[in-house]
Amino acid sequence: MITGPIIAEIAALVGDPARATMVSALLDGRGLTATELAFAARITPQTASTHLAKLTEAGLLSVVRDGRHRYFQLASPTVVDMIDGIVAVALQKRPRYRPLSREARALSAARICYDHLAGRLSVDLTDAFVARKYVVLDAAAAEITAAGTRFFTEFGIELPAPRSTLRHLCRLCLDWTHTSRVRSGPRSPSATSTSAGWKG
Repeated sequence: MITGPIIAEIAALVGDPARATMVSALLDGRGLTATELAFAARITPQTASTHLAKLTEAGLLSVVRDGRHRYFQLASPTVVDMIDGIVAVALQKRPRYRPLSREARALSAARICYDHLAGRLSVDLTDAFVARKYVVLDAAAAEITAAGTRFFTEFGIELPAPRSTLRHLCRLCLDWTHTSRVRSGPRSPSATSTSAGWKG
């Protein structure tokens, strides 16, 4: 397979500043309308519609209809990983004299990334879970221990039922703001909101 042209096509799509801004606005997993994304990118609704059509056609975005409204969202976790990877590479060689903006500092502290908590808060939570032996990490995943299962259940987090005899597993995600691993799915919808309020 000739991957060069494929990489170039996707890179050109997300490399446009307006499209990059719109994609970034969707990283927290929400669905946003074309008007909201146009406002985020500071472009006209007509221009936003053109950009969104290209991103959707390429499979980077998906559309959910709710009555008369159309909500755009990132098409898959793979797209999220790609964006996170681009940001991580971009920040590796960032000169120290180019400080992050106030918005970027806020994202670095805590944010929702598609389906999981991210930022400094998530890194600290992961470290605390490991120290308390609620979670055991390996190279690619995190396993929730029996003690962790009891803790999360008592805390009010509904864990998904383990598949067959497998234990609860969480995928590890490299946090681009801190180059540390954080927990991500599978989890119940209540896990993010509950975890965000926990201070260990």
